[in-house]
Amino acid sequence: MELDLTWMTFIMLLLASYRLTHLIVFDKITEFIRKPFLTKKKISQNETKTVPKSNIGYLLTCYWCAGIWSAIFLGLIYLWVPDIAKYLIFILAIAGGQAILESFVGVNIKRTALYDEEAKELK
Repeated sequence: MELDLTWMTFIMLLLASYRLTHLIVFDKITEFIRKPFLTKKKISQNETKTVPKSNIGYLLTCYWCAGIWSAIFLGLIYLWVPDIAKYLIFILAIAGGQAILESFVGVNIKRTALYDEEAKELK
């Protein structure tokens, strides 16, 4: 079996996988999926940490683990049902690209605000 994959399709799959992974591991909207598999562990008198209860909990909180499964899922649906998968991949790719851009913009906006505060203190 030969895989005929353009660079654009590969980049879209990459961005879609990034966004799906972020959605599973970090986003508030999918917290209800992660919550049953997590527990709070007391680290010190004033500090608690959320830790996985099981391997499924670890999978849902491990960026590297969820990334592998996201890539497998998107790759397989692209190979098996490309006419349907292309819409999901398209939407996730746009959202993934936007998330990466927002990360850079957000960091630079915070830096600019920090520099403004420092400049005011110097005056």
